[in-house]
Amino acid sequence: MMKDLETDLRKIKDEVINCKKCSLYQDRIEGGFYPVIGEGNHQAKIMFVGEAPGLQEAKSGRPFCGASGRILDELLNSVSIKREDVYITNILKDRPPKNRDPQKEEIEARVPYLERQIELIKPIVICSLGRYAMEFLMGKFGLEDVIEPISKIHGKVFEVEIVSQSIKIIPLYHPAVATYNPNMKEILQKDFQILKKFK
Repeated sequence: MMKDLETDLRKIKDEVINCKKCSLYQDRIEGGFYPVIGEGNHQAKIMFVGEAPGLQEAKSGRPFCGASGRILDELLNSVSIKREDVYITNILKDRPPKNRDPQKEEIEARVPYLERQIELIKPIVICSLGRYAMEFLMGKFGLEDVIEPISKIHGKVFEVEIVSQSIKIIPLYHPAVATYNPNMKEILQKDFQILKKFK
C-alpha cells in the first residue's frame, strides 16, 4: 500500500515538472527555477497548504524554506510538532513571476495536483496558510457559506465529511504576516495550539 502511495505521489511530481497548462511552466524554465511539489510525511495527519512558492522556494524546490518557513518551523516547535511529521505544499507548484497573486486560470490548471495529494495522503486536518488557500479549500469542501475575512475566522475548526472520512479545515494566517508585523506571531502561536490535539 505504501509503495502504491509513493508511486502515485511520484507520478504527480513528474506531471507537475512537465505541466504546460499555463504560463508558469515557461517562467520556471526561463528563470531556472524548480517546481515546488511539497514535502513531509506521506501519511501525515496534518497538511499545510499555502498559496504559491516564493523566490527562495523556487530556487530550492522546497516549500516554506525562506523567512516564512523559519516562522512556520517556530510555530510547529511551539506545539511540539516536527516538520517532518506534517506535509507542506501549495495550491500552485510554481512561483508566479515577481511573487504576484495567482491568476484564476493558473489555479484552475494546477489545483488538480493538490486535490490528488489530499486524496492520497488523507490528512485528518488541513490548515490553509493565508487568504488564497483559505478561500480555495473552503470552497472545495463546501464551506462557501461560512467564508469570512481571515481576520474573523483564523484558528476556527470547520469539520467536513468526504467519502466517509471526516476532515477538519483550519484557516490560519500566512506565516509571512509575522515577518512584517511581529505582533501577529502571538496570534499565530495561539491558533497553532489547536493542532496539539491532532498530532
